[in-house]
Amino acid sequence: MDATAQLSFQDKRTLALSSLGGALEFYDFVIYVFYAKIISDLFFPNSLSPFWAMLNTYGIFAAGYFFRPLGGVVMAHFGDLVGRKKLFSLSILLMSLPTLMIGILPTFESIGYLAPVLLLFMRIIQGIAIGGEIPAAWTFVSEHVPEQRIGLANGLLTAGLSLGILLGALMSLWISLQFNETEIHQWAWRIAFIAGGIFGLFALYLRSYLKETPVFKAMQARKALSKELPVKQVLKQHKTAVAIGMLFTWFLTACVVVIILAMPNLLTSTFGYDRATAFKMQSAAIIMQMLGCILAGALADRFGCGKVMMAGATMLAIVAAIFYQSLGHASQHIIFIEYMLLGLCSGTVGMVSCSMVKMFPAPIRFSGISFSYNVSYAIVGGLTLPFIQILSQYSQIGAMYYIFALAIMACITAMIFKSKFESSPNS
Repeated sequence: MDATAQLSFQDKRTLALSSLGGALEFYDFVIYVFYAKIISDLFFPNSLSPFWAMLNTYGIFAAGYFFRPLGGVVMAHFGDLVGRKKLFSLSILLMSLPTLMIGILPTFESIGYLAPVLLLFMRIIQGIAIGGEIPAAWTFVSEHVPEQRIGLANGLLTAGLSLGILLGALMSLWISLQFNETEIHQWAWRIAFIAGGIFGLFALYLRSYLKETPVFKAMQARKALSKELPVKQVLKQHKTAVAIGMLFTWFLTACVVVIILAMPNLLTSTFGYDRATAFKMQSAAIIMQMLGCILAGALADRFGCGKVMMAGATMLAIVAAIFYQSLGHASQHIIFIEYMLLGLCSGTVGMVSCSMVKMFPAPIRFSGISFSYNVSYAIVGGLTLPFIQILSQYSQIGAMYYIFALAIMACITAMIFKSKFESSPNS
């Protein structure tokens, strides 16, 4: 293989710093979920029923999703005009500071209704930040590495985001082992947020060593930066790419939200697994998803994103059917193995960013990825769990039908992507 296709030391350094920052930023975004019950107790009045307190808490969490498109579009606009690096650093600052602030916020008992208002404000800023971070990371890294390694680079980066979820789960477990329930409720829950904020600021410092992407610097030199609003150009000239990107993102939400985040609740509430076992299974599945992302990325550099997405989505549908129909029937050992295989197949999501990088030209790439990803995630990311809950009223394994339908959709979308954007993939 041509030596120019290999990742240089600088490429590996860029990948490592970007993946670490992405993992820590994703940790900051999801750690809220692990302490939602405690937050509902502390940040809302005691007169409120537990149901409404929890609903309000999840509503504040959802606000982070709804503000993702705003953050993504605005930050991507300036990222396409003033540079990837500046916005890449800003996103992690806007995530780490609110996380740190949540860790020291006074509760309802101290400042009344100002407590949930401040909490909502922090989540809005986090939503804006995460909306800019992920598209920024995909764009930044893809424009640093050789074109023949864009798949592997995006696979590694997406694996880093899964690592953020794993770090959140491990932090929650560590705190539960170190402190009793009373201590956690009174103050120890704050450790997870304060640590996340500090880690984020450390990642910001590390990112100061990153350099602007060669692609952006070349566009600056040629004066080839977008002359009009990048997002306007995206919507006017790249409608097909936007549609494909949004459908791929819908598939991604199923692999992350349903297969990873929501699985412990299904295992414990519907099939009687204890929390420790469900956590171990979830952690193993996250690790397998990370490996799947890297494997899918490496294969994409050889066979093309479209073929890998079709094969991965097909395997996901098959393994999902076997796994869900085994629940309540097969032994715990078998379920554990099947869930790890399901996690591995869900690593196909590593193709989402790789495909979007290929679809959007450099001058509006950041904006194109950001719009497609964030608008889709804001819509389907917020509606996925309620829809799965509705399906569960008709079947205990209603989630299986959702996964199956989206896997078919991903296959069809991948065929269209391949015909329009990969007419001559790497051989």
